[in-house]
Amino acid sequence: MSATTEITPLGEQDRQNGPAASSGAVIAIAIGRNEGERLLRCLRSLQPQVGRLIYVDSGSTDDSVSRARALGAEVVLLDMSLPFTAARARNAGLAGADDAEFIQFVDGDCEVEAGWITTALAALQSDPKLAIVAGRRRELHPEASIYNRLCDAEWDTPVGPAQAVGGDMLVRRAALAQIGGFDPSLIAGEEPEMCLRMRQAGWTIRRIDAPMTIHDAAMLRHAQWARRARRAGHAFAEVSWRHRDDPEGFWRRETRRALLWGIGLPLVILLGAMITPLFWWLLLIYPAQMARIALRDPHRPERWKRAFYTVLGKFPEARGALEFHLRRLIGRRSGLIEYK
Repeated sequence: MSATTEITPLGEQDRQNGPAASSGAVIAIAIGRNEGERLLRCLRSLQPQVGRLIYVDSGSTDDSVSRARALGAEVVLLDMSLPFTAARARNAGLAGADDAEFIQFVDGDCEVEAGWITTALAALQSDPKLAIVAGRRRELHPEASIYNRLCDAEWDTPVGPAQAVGGDMLVRRAALAQIGGFDPSLIAGEEPEMCLRMRQAGWTIRRIDAPMTIHDAAMLRHAQWARRARRAGHAFAEVSWRHRDDPEGFWRRETRRALLWGIGLPLVILLGAMITPLFWWLLLIYPAQMARIALRDPHRPERWKRAFYTVLGKFPEARGALEFHLRRLIGRRSGLIEYK
Protein backbone atom coordinates (compact mmCIF):
# COMPACT_ATOMS: atom_id res chain seq x y z
CA MET A 1 0.00 0.00 0.00
CA SER A 2 2.36 2.63 -1.17
CA ALA A 3 0.62 5.15 -3.39
CA THR A 4 -2.50 7.25 -3.09
CA THR A 5 -4.42 7.76 -6.32
CA GLU A 6 -7.50 9.84 -7.17
CA ILE A 7 -10.09 8.00 -9.28
CA THR A 8 -13.62 8.97 -10.30
CA PRO A 9 -15.76 6.08 -11.59
CA LEU A 10 -18.66 7.11 -9.32
CA GLY A 11 -17.88 10.78 -8.95
CA GLU A 12 -15.16 12.41 -6.84
CA GLN A 13 -13.43 9.59 -4.97
CA ASP A 14 -10.14 8.60 -3.32
CA ARG A 15 -8.33 5.31 -3.14
CA GLN A 16 -5.02 4.07 -1.73
CA ASN A 17 -3.96 1.12 -3.83
CA GLY A 18 -3.47 -2.08 -1.90
CA PRO A 19 -2.22 -5.57 -2.61
CA ALA A 20 -4.34 -7.81 -4.72
CA ALA A 21 -6.93 -9.69 -2.72
CA SER A 22 -8.93 -12.72 -3.70
CA SER A 23 -12.36 -11.81 -5.00
CA GLY A 24 -15.41 -12.94 -3.05
CA ALA A 25 -19.14 -12.65 -3.11
CA VAL A 26 -19.05 -10.06 -0.31
CA ILE A 27 -16.61 -7.24 0.38
CA ALA A 28 -17.02 -5.13 3.49
CA ILE A 29 -16.49 -1.36 3.48
CA ALA A 30 -16.13 0.33 6.86
CA ILE A 31 -15.77 4.10 7.20
CA GLY A 32 -14.57 6.07 10.18
CA ARG A 33 -12.49 8.73 11.81
CA ASN A 34 -10.85 8.52 15.24
CA GLU A 35 -13.09 5.64 16.31
CA GLY A 36 -10.45 4.04 18.54
CA GLU A 37 -11.44 0.70 20.04
CA ARG A 38 -14.82 0.87 18.29
CA LEU A 39 -13.07 0.53 14.94
CA LEU A 40 -11.14 -2.53 16.09
CA ARG A 41 -14.34 -4.19 17.26
CA CYS A 42 -15.92 -3.33 13.91
CA LEU A 43 -13.12 -4.80 11.80
CA ARG A 44 -12.74 -7.91 13.94
CA SER A 45 -16.46 -8.63 13.64
CA LEU A 46 -16.15 -8.51 9.84
CA GLN A 47 -12.98 -10.56 9.38
CA PRO A 48 -14.57 -14.03 9.55
CA GLN A 49 -17.59 -13.04 7.45
CA VAL A 50 -16.21 -11.45 4.25
CA GLY A 51 -13.68 -12.13 1.52
CA ARG A 52 -12.08 -8.66 1.67
CA LEU A 53 -12.19 -5.82 4.13
CA ILE A 54 -11.75 -2.17 3.10
CA TYR A 55 -11.42 0.62 5.66
CA VAL A 56 -11.90 4.22 4.48
CA ASP A 57 -10.28 6.69 6.86
CA SER A 58 -11.39 10.32 6.91
CA GLY A 59 -8.40 12.12 8.37
CA SER A 60 -7.98 10.29 11.68
CA THR A 61 -5.42 11.76 14.05
CA ASP A 62 -5.24 8.62 16.21
CA ASP A 63 -3.71 5.28 15.20
CA SER A 64 -6.77 4.06 13.29
CA VAL A 65 -4.91 3.60 10.01
CA SER A 66 -2.01 1.56 11.41
CA ARG A 67 -4.29 -0.59 13.54
CA ALA A 68 -6.62 -1.26 10.60
CA ARG A 69 -3.67 -2.34 8.48
CA ALA A 70 -2.45 -4.59 11.29
CA LEU A 71 -5.81 -6.37 11.16
CA GLY A 72 -5.40 -6.97 7.43
CA ALA A 73 -7.75 -4.30 6.12
CA GLU A 74 -7.03 -2.49 2.87
CA VAL A 75 -6.87 1.19 3.77
CA VAL A 76 -8.29 4.02 1.70
CA LEU A 77 -7.13 7.50 2.71
CA LEU A 78 -9.39 10.39 1.76
CA ASP A 79 -7.82 13.60 0.54
CA MET A 80 -8.98 15.90 3.35
CA SER A 81 -8.23 19.03 1.33
CA LEU A 82 -11.57 18.30 -0.36
CA PRO A 83 -14.91 18.66 1.45
CA PHE A 84 -15.56 15.53 3.47
CA THR A 85 -18.84 13.62 3.68
CA ALA A 86 -19.69 10.07 4.69
CA ALA A 87 -21.13 9.56 1.19
CA ARG A 88 -17.79 10.47 -0.33
CA ALA A 89 -16.09 7.94 1.96
CA ARG A 90 -18.50 5.17 0.94
CA ASN A 91 -17.96 5.92 -2.74
CA ALA A 92 -14.20 5.80 -2.25
CA GLY A 93 -14.45 2.35 -0.71
CA LEU A 94 -16.82 1.22 -3.43
CA ALA A 95 -14.30 2.21 -6.09
CA GLY A 96 -11.95 -0.44 -4.74
CA ALA A 97 -14.57 -3.17 -4.64
CA ASP A 98 -15.39 -3.63 -8.31
CA ASP A 99 -14.74 -7.39 -8.10
CA ALA A 100 -17.53 -7.94 -5.58
CA GLU A 101 -21.12 -8.90 -6.24
CA PHE A 102 -22.31 -7.67 -2.85
CA ILE A 103 -21.07 -4.94 -0.50
CA GLN A 104 -21.52 -4.82 3.25
CA PHE A 105 -21.40 -1.18 4.34
CA VAL A 106 -20.86 -0.44 8.01
CA ASP A 107 -19.97 2.58 10.11
CA GLY A 108 -16.77 2.33 12.12
CA ASP A 109 -18.64 2.63 15.42
CA CYS A 110 -20.62 -0.57 14.76
CA GLU A 111 -19.93 -4.27 15.20
CA VAL A 112 -21.50 -6.69 12.71
CA GLU A 113 -23.41 -9.51 14.36
CA ALA A 114 -22.11 -13.03 13.78
CA GLY A 115 -24.06 -14.72 11.01
CA TRP A 116 -25.60 -11.50 9.69
CA ILE A 117 -23.94 -11.54 6.29
CA THR A 118 -24.86 -15.17 5.63
CA THR A 119 -28.50 -14.42 6.46
CA ALA A 120 -28.64 -11.20 4.43
CA LEU A 121 -26.83 -12.75 1.48
CA ALA A 122 -29.40 -15.54 1.29
CA ALA A 123 -32.17 -12.93 1.08
CA LEU A 124 -30.44 -11.04 -1.74
CA GLN A 125 -29.65 -14.18 -3.71
CA SER A 126 -33.25 -15.37 -3.50
CA ASP A 127 -34.66 -12.21 -5.11
CA PRO A 128 -32.90 -10.71 -8.15
CA LYS A 129 -34.82 -7.42 -7.81
CA LEU A 130 -33.82 -6.96 -4.18
CA ALA A 131 -30.98 -4.42 -3.97
CA ILE A 132 -30.55 -3.75 -0.25
CA VAL A 133 -31.08 -5.76 2.90
CA ALA A 134 -30.86 -4.42 6.44
CA GLY A 135 -31.66 -5.94 9.82
CA ARG A 136 -31.90 -4.89 13.45
CA ARG A 137 -29.33 -2.41 14.69
CA ARG A 138 -29.12 -2.11 18.47
CA GLU A 139 -27.21 0.04 20.90
CA LEU A 140 -24.17 -1.30 22.76
CA HIS A 141 -24.91 0.58 25.99
CA PRO A 142 -28.59 1.61 26.16
CA GLU A 143 -28.32 1.72 29.93
CA ALA A 144 -25.71 4.50 29.79
CA SER A 145 -28.13 7.35 28.96
CA ILE A 146 -31.63 8.21 27.82
CA TYR A 147 -30.06 9.41 24.58
CA ASN A 148 -28.61 5.98 23.83
CA ARG A 149 -32.00 4.43 24.57
CA LEU A 150 -33.66 6.85 22.19
CA CYS A 151 -31.25 5.64 19.51
CA ASP A 152 -32.02 2.03 20.33
CA ALA A 153 -35.75 2.69 19.95
CA GLU A 154 -35.10 4.51 16.67
CA TRP A 155 -33.34 1.44 15.25
CA ASP A 156 -36.31 -0.81 16.09
CA THR A 157 -38.06 -0.43 12.73
CA PRO A 158 -40.66 -2.76 11.15
CA VAL A 159 -39.52 -5.70 9.06
CA GLY A 160 -40.60 -6.07 5.45
CA PRO A 161 -40.41 -3.71 2.45
CA ALA A 162 -38.62 -0.48 3.40
CA GLN A 163 -38.27 2.98 1.91
CA ALA A 164 -34.79 3.53 3.32
CA VAL A 165 -32.12 2.16 5.62
CA GLY A 166 -29.19 3.62 7.54
CA GLY A 167 -25.44 3.27 7.13
CA ASP A 168 -25.31 -0.48 7.82
CA MET A 169 -26.60 -2.60 4.93
CA LEU A 170 -25.79 -5.38 2.50
CA VAL A 171 -26.08 -4.04 -1.06
CA ARG A 172 -26.08 -5.53 -4.53
CA ARG A 173 -23.16 -3.72 -6.17
CA ALA A 174 -24.65 -3.72 -9.67
CA ALA A 175 -27.71 -1.86 -8.41
CA LEU A 176 -25.60 0.73 -6.60
CA ALA A 177 -23.42 1.24 -9.66
CA GLN A 178 -26.51 1.68 -11.84
CA ILE A 179 -27.67 4.71 -9.84
CA GLY A 180 -24.19 6.23 -9.50
CA GLY A 181 -23.49 5.41 -5.86
CA PHE A 182 -24.00 7.85 -3.01
CA ASP A 183 -24.35 11.60 -3.48
CA PRO A 184 -21.01 12.93 -2.10
CA SER A 185 -22.36 16.47 -1.68
CA LEU A 186 -24.85 15.50 1.06
CA ILE A 187 -23.58 16.11 4.59
CA ALA A 188 -26.29 13.87 6.09
CA GLY A 189 -29.11 11.61 4.95
CA GLU A 190 -27.04 10.12 2.15
CA GLU A 191 -28.28 6.55 2.69
CA PRO A 192 -32.05 7.33 2.54
CA GLU A 193 -31.44 9.57 -0.48
CA MET A 194 -29.59 6.75 -2.20
CA CYS A 195 -32.43 4.36 -1.31
CA LEU A 196 -34.92 6.78 -2.86
CA ARG A 197 -33.03 6.74 -6.16
CA MET A 198 -32.68 2.98 -5.89
CA ARG A 199 -36.44 2.52 -5.60
CA GLN A 200 -37.05 4.96 -8.44
CA ALA A 201 -34.79 2.78 -10.60
CA GLY A 202 -37.06 -0.20 -9.96
CA TRP A 203 -35.13 -1.99 -7.22
CA THR A 204 -36.58 -3.09 -3.88
CA ILE A 205 -35.30 -2.70 -0.31
CA ARG A 206 -36.14 -4.95 2.60
CA ARG A 207 -35.57 -5.03 6.33
CA ILE A 208 -35.42 -8.58 7.64
CA ASP A 209 -35.96 -9.96 11.13
CA ALA A 210 -32.34 -10.65 11.99
CA PRO A 211 -29.72 -9.02 14.24
CA MET A 212 -27.40 -6.93 12.07
CA THR A 213 -25.11 -4.57 13.97
CA ILE A 214 -24.31 -3.24 17.44
CA HIS A 215 -23.92 0.53 17.44
CA ASP A 216 -22.00 2.59 19.98
CA ALA A 217 -23.67 6.00 19.95
CA ALA A 218 -21.82 7.10 23.10
CA MET A 219 -24.33 9.93 23.60
CA LEU A 220 -24.07 10.95 27.23
CA ARG A 221 -24.83 14.68 27.01
CA HIS A 222 -27.88 16.63 25.95
CA ALA A 223 -25.77 18.73 23.57
CA GLN A 224 -24.81 15.59 21.62
CA TRP A 225 -28.44 14.59 21.24
CA ALA A 226 -29.41 18.11 20.13
CA ARG A 227 -26.67 18.20 17.48
CA ARG A 228 -27.79 14.83 16.17
CA ALA A 229 -31.38 16.10 15.92
CA ARG A 230 -30.14 19.23 14.19
CA ARG A 231 -28.31 17.08 11.64
CA ALA A 232 -31.50 15.10 11.05
CA GLY A 233 -33.42 18.32 10.39
CA HIS A 234 -30.77 19.43 7.91
CA ALA A 235 -31.01 16.07 6.14
CA PHE A 236 -34.82 16.25 5.99
CA ALA A 237 -34.68 19.69 4.42
CA GLU A 238 -31.87 19.07 1.95
CA VAL A 239 -33.08 15.73 0.63
CA SER A 240 -36.70 16.84 0.37
CA TRP A 241 -35.60 20.00 -1.44
CA ARG A 242 -33.46 18.10 -3.94
CA HIS A 243 -36.37 15.78 -4.70
CA ARG A 244 -39.07 18.46 -4.41
CA ASP A 245 -40.51 17.58 -7.84
CA ASP A 246 -40.87 13.87 -7.07
CA PRO A 247 -44.49 12.80 -6.51
CA GLU A 248 -43.51 10.76 -3.45
CA GLY A 249 -42.59 13.87 -1.47
CA PHE A 250 -39.81 12.04 0.37
CA TRP A 251 -39.10 13.65 3.79
CA ARG A 252 -41.33 16.59 2.92
CA ARG A 253 -43.66 15.84 5.81
CA GLU A 254 -40.76 15.48 8.27
CA THR A 255 -39.39 18.85 7.18
CA ARG A 256 -42.71 20.63 7.48
CA ARG A 257 -43.37 19.07 10.88
CA ALA A 258 -40.01 20.24 12.22
CA LEU A 259 -40.52 23.77 10.91
CA LEU A 260 -44.09 23.93 12.22
CA TRP A 261 -43.36 22.74 15.76
CA GLY A 262 -39.88 24.21 16.09
CA ILE A 263 -40.33 27.63 14.46
CA GLY A 264 -43.83 28.30 13.11
CA LEU A 265 -45.90 27.69 16.24
CA PRO A 266 -43.47 29.47 18.61
CA LEU A 267 -43.52 32.52 16.32
CA VAL A 268 -47.33 32.55 16.22
CA ILE A 269 -47.47 32.36 20.03
CA LEU A 270 -44.85 35.06 20.52
CA LEU A 271 -46.33 37.49 18.00
CA GLY A 272 -49.87 36.80 19.14
CA ALA A 273 -48.93 37.37 22.78
CA MET A 274 -47.81 40.88 21.82
CA ILE A 275 -51.47 41.51 20.95
CA THR A 276 -53.17 39.55 23.70
CA PRO A 277 -51.78 37.36 26.51
CA LEU A 278 -54.36 34.72 25.62
CA PHE A 279 -51.92 33.40 23.01
CA TRP A 280 -49.70 32.07 25.80
CA TRP A 281 -52.32 29.37 26.34
CA LEU A 282 -51.25 27.90 23.01
CA LEU A 283 -48.13 26.64 24.75
CA LEU A 284 -50.33 23.86 26.11
CA ILE A 285 -50.29 22.38 22.61
CA TYR A 286 -46.81 21.03 23.34
CA PRO A 287 -47.67 18.92 26.41
CA ALA A 288 -50.84 17.84 24.60
CA GLN A 289 -48.72 16.61 21.71
CA MET A 290 -46.41 14.79 24.12
CA ALA A 291 -49.40 13.04 25.68
CA ARG A 292 -50.72 12.09 22.26
CA ILE A 293 -47.39 10.53 21.25
CA ALA A 294 -46.95 8.73 24.57
CA LEU A 295 -50.43 7.21 24.58
CA ARG A 296 -49.90 5.89 21.03
CA ASP A 297 -46.51 4.36 21.85
CA PRO A 298 -46.91 0.55 22.03
CA HIS A 299 -43.69 0.21 24.05
CA ARG A 300 -44.80 1.26 27.51
CA PRO A 301 -41.42 1.55 29.30
CA GLU A 302 -40.17 5.14 29.09
CA ARG A 303 -42.83 6.12 26.59
CA TRP A 304 -43.32 9.51 28.30
CA LYS A 305 -39.60 10.24 28.08
CA ARG A 306 -39.57 9.28 24.40
CA ALA A 307 -42.58 11.50 23.78
CA PHE A 308 -40.91 14.40 25.58
CA TYR A 309 -37.74 14.13 23.50
CA THR A 310 -39.69 13.61 20.28
CA VAL A 311 -41.41 16.96 20.76
CA LEU A 312 -38.31 18.68 22.14
CA GLY A 313 -36.31 17.40 19.18
CA LYS A 314 -38.39 19.46 16.77
CA PHE A 315 -36.53 22.60 17.88
CA PRO A 316 -33.01 21.45 16.86
CA GLU A 317 -34.51 19.75 13.79
CA ALA A 318 -36.08 23.06 12.79
CA ARG A 319 -32.75 24.78 13.29
CA GLY A 320 -31.05 22.30 10.97
CA ALA A 321 -33.74 22.70 8.31
CA LEU A 322 -33.61 26.49 8.55
CA GLU A 323 -29.81 26.48 8.31
CA PHE A 324 -29.97 24.46 5.12
CA HIS A 325 -32.43 26.79 3.42
CA LEU A 326 -30.65 29.95 4.54
CA ARG A 327 -27.32 28.65 3.25
CA ARG A 328 -28.99 27.52 0.04
CA LEU A 329 -30.36 31.01 -0.54
CA ILE A 330 -26.97 32.67 -0.06
CA GLY A 331 -25.12 29.98 -2.00
CA ARG A 332 -23.00 28.65 0.86
CA ARG A 333 -22.19 25.00 1.48
CA SER A 334 -23.09 23.55 4.87
CA GLY A 335 -20.35 21.97 6.96
CA LEU A 336 -20.59 18.67 8.81
CA ILE A 337 -22.77 18.46 11.90
CA GLU A 338 -21.15 15.87 14.17
CA TYR A 339 -22.34 14.83 17.60
CA LYS A 340 -19.32 12.84 18.77
